[in-house]
Amino acid sequence: MAISDIETVTQLVLHERQGRDRRWWDQMRAQYWPDATVHLSWFEGSAYENVDQSEAMNANGSVSTHRLSPLVVHVAGDRAIAELPTVIEAPITINDVDVVLMSSLRIQYRALRRDSEWRLLRLDTVYERDHLVVTTPGESVHVAAAELAPFRKPYRLLAWFLASRGYTVLDDLLGDDRPDEVAAFYERERRWLNES
Repeated sequence: MAISDIETVTQLVLHERQGRDRRWWDQMRAQYWPDATVHLSWFEGSAYENVDQSEAMNANGSVSTHRLSPLVVHVAGDRAIAELPTVIEAPITINDVDVVLMSSLRIQYRALRRDSEWRLLRLDTVYERDHLVVTTPGESVHVAAAELAPFRKPYRLLAWFLASRGYTVLDDLLGDDRPDEVAAFYERERRWLNES
């Protein structure tokens, strides 16, 4: 396991997220192979299309920032997996009250080296929990439990908000409320890594 490979994959991941948060769409796109795929709460498909849809979402006023924790990279030959603990922060307004929607998740990347070049091949997410933080002391916000009931607990506020903006939110996402599915996912990732 070469340290240079770990550093290269780490920088791919960090440049991809920086591109997303700074709205540097060409930088975000450049980290992916053309056949790369993305699986998020609101999107499932090609990575390049995800970049286009992220740009469109931003143009429609949905702005978010990803707070990143240290990532862990595993390399085996020409394959790598990287896990990035993340908190998505989205400033929104609910009933005239400014809040920040905070969604905690783990972003899992696959990276692949082709012809001596590393790029990202896949992005998956494992959702943990979310909550709302009121930004002005003394104010409060209320969301009816019935509005949240259709959505799974690890990403119910995120799903509720995205649905209110017209996005279709997938119900089969990986989440810590389904530990057997998460364990099976990690096992698939380990198998893929070691197929090289």
